[in-house]
Amino acid sequence: MFIQTEDTPNPSTLKFIPGKTVMEQGTAQFTSIGESSSSPLARRLFAVDGITQVFFGHDFISITKAESHDWFTIKPGVLAGIMEHYASGMPVIEGEADDHDEDDGEDSDTVSQIKHLLDTRVRPAVAMDGGDIVFKSFENGVVTLYMRGACQGCPSSTATLKMGIENMLRHYIPEVQEVMADNG
Repeated sequence: MFIQTEDTPNPSTLKFIPGKTVMEQGTAQFTSIGESSSSPLARRLFAVDGITQVFFGHDFISITKAESHDWFTIKPGVLAGIMEHYASGMPVIEGEADDHDEDDGEDSDTVSQIKHLLDTRVRPAVAMDGGDIVFKSFENGVVTLYMRGACQGCPSSTATLKMGIENMLRHYIPEVQEVMADNG
């Protein structure tokens, strides 16, 4: 098994591409071994000292490390953990994915347009950098989004939100006045 690695705009996060589907649909994010009880792969990765977050996309895994550790010492353990997991034949997730993109029923036209633009223009580009951006809400002209994977804690995420996503949404949807991240 050959696993490619790519840098992300977040220096604490690397993107690992195993050449196999990681998530059939949705995404999943784990910020501790305690949260990873449903994922044999995440549990295996958290066994590597210095790992603070594991994020699964369709065909990639983003790993975030603690500032006090360096990739030179962490990367071999992560690569071994991914290879061992796929050799074991175990599922990535047992049960359903932890995807925050919840469907609260019928959306307004504005919310539907926002979600469509995010899904077609933003999320594919952000996934290339090892992350995900998920719609949370639209109230009083403000779009709130979840930053996940490499996007969470990325130094350039504010610029991406304000100069990229906010400008695009305001261009296509006049009701949008501002875009904010929900970090909680």
